[in-house]
This record gives sequence, structure tokens and C-alpha cells, in this order.
Amino acid sequence: MKNTVLTLQKQKEEHDKIVMVTAYDYTTAKIMDEAGVNTILVGDSLGMVMLGYEDTLSVTMEDMIHHTAAVSRGAKDAFVVADMPFMSYQTSVYDAVVNAGRLMKEGRANAVKLEGGVEFAPHIEAIVKASIPVVAHIGLTPQSVNAFGGFKVQGKDVEAAKKLLADAKAVEAAGACMVVMECVPAKLAAKISEELTIPTIGIGAGAGCDGQVLVYQDLLAMYGDFRPKFVKVFANVGEVMREGVKAYIKETKEGTFPGEEHCFKIDDSVIDKLY
Repeated sequence: MKNTVLTLQKQKEEHDKIVMVTAYDYTTAKIMDEAGVNTILVGDSLGMVMLGYEDTLSVTMEDMIHHTAAVSRGAKDAFVVADMPFMSYQTSVYDAVVNAGRLMKEGRANAVKLEGGVEFAPHIEAIVKASIPVVAHIGLTPQSVNAFGGFKVQGKDVEAAKKLLADAKAVEAAGACMVVMECVPAKLAAKISEELTIPTIGIGAGAGCDGQVLVYQDLLAMYGDFRPKFVKVFANVGEVMREGVKAYIKETKEGTFPGEEHCFKIDDSVIDKLY
């Protein structure tokens, strides 16, 4: 059954955890969809895990549209959420609506996601008024990494915790259908989840959220040596891939691949007539 804003809302109400995972291409989206995830996030994390950038800031609208369209073709039942990249919405409410519309129209997303709380409530409200579902993102917002001075847990003191709660309530009031909370203390994230009527999705925010999201390269041990505290490896796919490629190299060099079973036949008389 197709996941929608209504089915995801129902999951919160029924205390049925929402499962979100990233994907950036058709093949991976198809696998994630067939596995049964509720939501696929085409994250601007593709800048690092797919394009090799140091952070998400260099990702463009064209990058996001290209990858979102591929994912949308592979996702039959999952609800596809596309990140709005850095400076695609911060410049003005008008730009926010136009670029959100491009991700829906050209990328065929089911919703867009943007970072920020109270300050971006007007942008969320305008996008929602254009009939585009919005997923908000508060806490550690990677596009603001330079302003934060690095990747740090958010909301650890009283004032910061109050700000996060205010952000959560502001994006809900603006019409967001879900909110991602990143690197937020578990007890604070649980309290915010209780306060909101819309689903909360955690990443480094504890089990008290209404759902969880991870970058698939992290949960499958495919990306780099650094592993954030909030990541659990569920399968070592990276090692399986490396071993598979090594085996391919070995057999190719030995001449054992391709074998007879991998080759096409031709009658010897055809070959004889070539001389």
C-alpha cells in the first residue's frame, strides 16, 4: 500500500514506528521499497556519500532533481521526501516555493524537506499553501554546520531546549507534515514528540521519536571509517562488496572467468570460413 501523509500520521496515532532510510538512485530505491520502508529520503547527504564532497553545501537543485527523479521511479509504495539544498530556500519565500515546486514537478517527490525552525516557518507555510507537503528538520541542521562551529548535539541547556521546542511547535503550526530531529538528547526529543501532533523522525534523537532515519551507507557499513554515535551497522555490505570485487579481479587475472557457461557459441564451420 502506498505510504502517504495520512498513513504516516495514522502510524503516529497508533504508535506504529515509521521507518525512513535514504536512497539516491533507482536500484537502491527499488531495494528499499521492496524491503518495506515507509519513507525514502533523498537527502542532500548525497553530496558526501555519492558525490564525494566534504559536506552538503555544494549540492545543487539540479543534483537533487536528478537523484530524486531516479528514486521516484524505483519507489512504488514508499513516500519519497526530497531535501531542499543549501540556498534553494533561504534566499526568499518565493524561491522556496519555486524550488519546492521543481522537486515535486521534475523530481516527482511526494514531499520536500527543509532545515530550520521558527525562522523558516513562513517558508513552510507558503510551500504548504502551494499544496506541497513539507517535512521540517530541526536540531543539528547540517547546512548550518559553519554557524554551529561543527557537528554538535543541540538543545543541551535550558535555553537551547526551549528553542528546539519552540522550533518544533512553529513548524507544526506552519503546516509541516513531519519533523526530523537530528542530534537531540533523547529525553528532550521524546518530550517534543509527545507535544506535537505530527510525526517526529529521529536521527541521533533516541527511541522516543515516532520513527527513525539513517543514511543507508551508514547502516550497511558502506561509507568511510568514521561512524557517528547514533549509527548502528545492520549488515556489513561494504565488506561483501569488496570481497566480491576482489574475487572478480582474481578470476579475471587467472583466466577462470568468464567460463564456458558465460560464453556464447558459434559453429566451427563459420570460424573455418574466415581463413
